[in-house]
Amino acid sequence: MDETQSPLLVKGRGAVSNHTGRFEPHERQAADDGWDLDDPDVTPLRTQVTFETPRTIIARNTSPDIPFDRSINPYKGCEHGCVYCFARPSHAYMGLSPGLDFESRLFAKPNAAALLERELSKPSYRPRTMHLGSNTDPYQPIEKTHRITRGILDVLSAFNHPVSITTKSAMVCRDIDVLAPMAAKGLVNVALSLTSLDNKLARAMEPRAPTPQKRLDAMATLTSAGIPVAVMAAPMIPVLNDAELERILERAAEHGALAAGYILLRLPLEIKDLFTEWLDAHVPDMAAHVLSQVSDTRDGAMYVSDFHTRMTGSGERAGLLAKRFELACKRFCLKPARGDGYQMDASLFKTPPNLLHPKPGNQLRLL
Repeated sequence: MDETQSPLLVKGRGAVSNHTGRFEPHERQAADDGWDLDDPDVTPLRTQVTFETPRTIIARNTSPDIPFDRSINPYKGCEHGCVYCFARPSHAYMGLSPGLDFESRLFAKPNAAALLERELSKPSYRPRTMHLGSNTDPYQPIEKTHRITRGILDVLSAFNHPVSITTKSAMVCRDIDVLAPMAAKGLVNVALSLTSLDNKLARAMEPRAPTPQKRLDAMATLTSAGIPVAVMAAPMIPVLNDAELERILERAAEHGALAAGYILLRLPLEIKDLFTEWLDAHVPDMAAHVLSQVSDTRDGAMYVSDFHTRMTGSGERAGLLAKRFELACKRFCLKPARGDGYQMDASLFKTPPNLLHPKPGNQLRLL
């Protein structure tokens, strides 16, 4: 395993450390002596992409507080670098750090579209809404080159399979030529995640994600193409950005959003320490207050994994946030995004006569 990075701000990255994953028997930390701070020859932390060839592509879940039972993640790790990302701990399963490794050592699944086509073609498959973006962003920067998400959408479109997308990226507008015809059949909706309208705060928390205004513009562009759009005000972080909730929903409604949701900050496993380090580095005067208020929404802990409360928290502050969200949705004519309204009609599903990725050996053979 690589040596960990020193606890310094790395330009264009969210985490400020690269501590060894929780499954590793030894932890190593690099010490910084300060001699190379201004050295132009110091190699920057560049993104590395490794190709994976999984045998299946559809992930299943039975969690009662998640409104979908199947999803696809084209990538592992995420270059957006959001410091609060709940998916960070998953990198430890690969012997990597949930810190800087999560946003710089990425894994792509180039055979995703072909795998999906084969899974959807099975006689036993029963369609329900597929979700893209459940773990890492399907439109993170490397999608521009690898186009794996685009290939997945082409397959879903060919099968008339309903899909819901969650992303922070305006790159989703690139695929309007596929999404708009699907929307006309009631087969797609897109949720744009918007954490803050403050450019400085957004850049610090989500260093490689598009600016808040670009996400709002993407909402307007998708809406004009007839694609239903929702806004996810997530995560709401006590003291840091929760005061923006109403303004985020208002601006999203002005740009065409029809529905809204929110999620309270979650700090499972390594994320607690990563987020604490980030607070100390970026807003040291607020760090203790933020963590205290986070604890107040989690029964005195930093995180509680109980279903149904892990997304919205508990206690007076969490209850007030929920009430504010409800009132803001009414005020701005936004439909609260709830599980019972998530599923789309799958009755149009069909296996196309000509597959986009025919399995080798299926062609007619000359005898």
